[in-house]
Amino acid sequence: MHQAPDHTRVVFDTSGPVDYRLFTLEDPRRVVVDLRQTRVRRGFEAPPVKGDVIERVRRAPRARGTYRVVLDISRAVTPKHFTLRPVPPYGDRLVVDLFLPEPERPSPRREQPEGMRDVVVAIDAGHGGDDPGTTARAGFYEKDVVLSIARRLKNHIDRADGFRGVMVRDGDYFVSLRRRTAIARQHRADILVSIHADAFRSPRVRGASVYALSERGASSETARWLADRENRSDLIGGVGPVSLEDKDEQVRSVLLDLSMDGTLRASLAAGESVVGSLSGVSRMHKRRVEQAGFVVLKSPDVPSILVETGYLSNPEDAKLLATASYQEKVARAIGDGVRGYLLRNPPPDARIAAMEHRGMRHVIVRGDTLSEIAQRYRVSTAMLRSANGITGDRIRVGQVLLIPASSGS
Repeated sequence: MHQAPDHTRVVFDTSGPVDYRLFTLEDPRRVVVDLRQTRVRRGFEAPPVKGDVIERVRRAPRARGTYRVVLDISRAVTPKHFTLRPVPPYGDRLVVDLFLPEPERPSPRREQPEGMRDVVVAIDAGHGGDDPGTTARAGFYEKDVVLSIARRLKNHIDRADGFRGVMVRDGDYFVSLRRRTAIARQHRADILVSIHADAFRSPRVRGASVYALSERGASSETARWLADRENRSDLIGGVGPVSLEDKDEQVRSVLLDLSMDGTLRASLAAGESVVGSLSGVSRMHKRRVEQAGFVVLKSPDVPSILVETGYLSNPEDAKLLATASYQEKVARAIGDGVRGYLLRNPPPDARIAAMEHRGMRHVIVRGDTLSEIAQRYRVSTAMLRSANGITGDRIRVGQVLLIPASSGS
């Protein structure tokens, strides 16, 4: 049983394909699952109730080999249910998702005075819930490691003036790949960063990698968005900056192609910035941005990158990724790379664009120290730290520092 912000998931592990019937009852509210030709394993216990939707789980055998499970629920929900075929390490499963009523859809983006909004970085911790991702030999899961790094990255982003981080997943629950991109778009994200930890059949392979969408993936995604009524509805409704409301089909296709092309170029540039930053703290598996057709990278109007922070199948990488200190270093490096890209390419309606015009930027070179840079630009080191989300005095070659506009320079 897993609790997500918009739904509660209940999973039934079965020894084979299951025949079932699901229905709801009112007064009191209940979701009933009848499992036909089913009996429970010896020693089976119902899982503890999590969250505020399910109040109690009741179960009992019924006539003709049916086993009934009743979920007593406290709120109105919409059940969605499906079966899953075996995927190691799991066998057959029946999944029941209890969705809460959807909140009102965000209104289309309104024009704002220049320089008024924060840049939004959507941070996606891979896997979650029933999907643990890679399992390290030491027994810990990818889903937990990347969630920890994602939370640290959000803290780093939030400390920088003009930036705001948004967590796509902020707990141990599953979010579908398409839903992850939708969440980023709903929050008007300027970039999506998806965080993972890889695995390979050879334990010798190690190091971090950064991915952007492949051109072939971008091309196929354009066709999908044009063909998919739900996706097209999002674009027409103005969920993101692309609006096709008043365009015919041919013009829509051209504009969406241009949007995907521009988004891909931005993703590659952001990825190169993160590669440069990560290489200062992590061994790199590839020293350039790789491209692949990851579904989570396929938003037509949100630049997106996927960071493989290391190989949990490699003992050295796994040992590092299990430590809080290394997670912090990786999160900080990713954050510096993302911020460096956005400072060099600020959205025109964001505060950092106005800050850029009023202030200056400094690229760290070998021999620089924070105190010397502050003295050179006649600002305090505290002000320099605050403007750039820096704690302590550690800086890296290639790191971009924003010189605060209030410096008096």
